[in-house]
Amino acid sequence: MLAFIIRRLGLAVMVALTVSVLAFMLLHLSGDPAVALAGEGARQADIDMVRKAYGLDRPVVVQYADWLWHILQGQFGTSVYFKTAAGPLILSKLQTTLMLGLSALAVALLISIPLGVIAALYKGGIADRICLAVAVLGQALPNFFFALLLIMLFSISLRILPVSGSGTWQHFVMPAIALGYYVAPAFMRLIRAGMIEVLAADYIRTARAKGLPAGKVIFKHALRNAIVPVVALAAVQLGYLLGGSVVIETVFALDGLGYLAYQSITFKDYPVMQLIVLLLSVLYVLLTLAADIANAWLDPRIRVS
Repeated sequence: MLAFIIRRLGLAVMVALTVSVLAFMLLHLSGDPAVALAGEGARQADIDMVRKAYGLDRPVVVQYADWLWHILQGQFGTSVYFKTAAGPLILSKLQTTLMLGLSALAVALLISIPLGVIAALYKGGIADRICLAVAVLGQALPNFFFALLLIMLFSISLRILPVSGSGTWQHFVMPAIALGYYVAPAFMRLIRAGMIEVLAADYIRTARAKGLPAGKVIFKHALRNAIVPVVALAAVQLGYLLGGSVVIETVFALDGLGYLAYQSITFKDYPVMQLIVLLLSVLYVLLTLAADIANAWLDPRIRVS
């Protein structure tokens, strides 16, 4: 197990370094960053001054090494637009994004577990087809469009939930539903497949032969084993939810990392943009690493692969 963890940790470090290169190169993909920072109509002398002030006149490799060294030392630079340290600014927004991601994950599980169980119990029947249709709709429907439908229903028509903001728990209801419904189908199909396999196992037939109640057989014996892979998938999906919250946070004006990313792109705030991409990518790598370790702990066969 220790050897497996070391291998996966080494792979995670390599991926994180690759991500750091991509995050840094964002600065140069949209053109000359000195021109963007100097603003429209800037004179060449002003552009040259900005280029020298930000160290953009040095070779790209030197710029990357210097940037990565400062990141490792905890020096994250200063926001060009907000005129404040980028690190504390991003940390102040991280709580909102984490709350949204965890809430969306809870919504996804609340939707997928019942649908997966019902679909497995009535495999091939009408109930199974309805559950699969709900899952397909969740992946086919763009989450921003679904978010607008939720706003029209709960905020404009019924007037029971706030349209935007992040001051209370009510502000997270619609964003969590919009984001959670989009990832629920992956959980639903995994639970359905697991339940179908477990329900055909010998120990389930034995439990039924002993006269145990159907609910106890399904939820205590079958679901308890079928849901094991979901634990590992949840870690990966949480990383996806954190990174994929940009659109939802923008639609609902949640004051989180996603909305900050939108602002940094709009105002060409490169230090903040780079740090957000790096932070979310590293979080995704760490969650994927945790999922791999959880899978290896639950299934020893994975350790030798």
